Amino acid sequence: MDTMRDRFISTTGRLLDEDPRLALVLAEISMDGFRQAQRRHPHRVINVGIREQLLIGAGGGLALTGMRPVMHTFASFLVERPFEQLKLDFGHQGVGGVLVSAGGSYDWPAGGLTHMAPGDVALLDTLDGWTIHVPGHPDEAETLLRQAVEGDDLVYVRLSLQANTAPRPVTPGFSTVREGRDGVVVAVGPMLDNVLAATEGLDVTVLYATTVRPFDAVTLRRAVGAARPDVVLVEPYLVGTSTAAANDALAALPHRVLGLGVARRELRKYGTIDEHLAGHGLDPAGLRERVTGFLGR
Repeated sequence: MDTMRDRFISTTGRLLDEDPRLALVLAEISMDGFRQAQRRHPHRVINVGIREQLLIGAGGGLALTGMRPVMHTFASFLVERPFEQLKLDFGHQGVGGVLVSAGGSYDWPAGGLTHMAPGDVALLDTLDGWTIHVPGHPDEAETLLRQAVEGDDLVYVRLSLQANTAPRPVTPGFSTVREGRDGVVVAVGPMLDNVLAATEGLDVTVLYATTVRPFDAVTLRRAVGAARPDVVLVEPYLVGTSTAAANDALAALPHRVLGLGVARRELRKYGTIDEHLAGHGLDPAGLRERVTGFLGR
């Protein structure tokens, strides 16, 4: 299976051929994958070098001319480093664009904290109007990317090496994977396989989310109405990122919410993706213990 990043490269290359409004802005990362696209579209495939603030500034300028910019690099360099440019060059100027990250929260552990961005979704959530997609499979990433470039709004597509074994149909909100009565577990993007393994044999509803902003309050309320009002959020980024959104969605109901995700503490050993998942309790065994402890099962 190809990776989400591989699929982004192949899909965007085709989209550049199909849509003359589309422009791609890179900061060295993934440039080798776009050599042919750059030869075909030298004025719409732009590499600014290792200048991430310029990456966003150039994208904002292209958006002002009516282009639909797609900006791509590692999440730490796409959201965290040029955050001021995102706030001003897109939000303040009232233009749209598509951010496509690589690296997830810790896809390249050997790169250290400079190449990790577990706080990207929480940081972007401080700005108004962003749609945030977290695909769990390359097929889902392609579908969400194609949807993103068609509009004029602000979209972040968060890609990761971690992926579920099979794709799920992409829906605007949360989809129901399993129904139960003892609580609701929301699995975001690439966390679904681990959540399904962790909840095997438990009488819980499992919801699957590839779009986390806007937050699907309607589906969550409906699921809680058919089960115990205990909700567990399993997100592949900073713990608690969507806890407030879930509490707001259930404000009229007695409920409990447990947010699971990447802890604030820094794991200072390189390790592997699987070791980071286990270190944050996001592997099947860690999730099983925490979910059953919360639900009292």
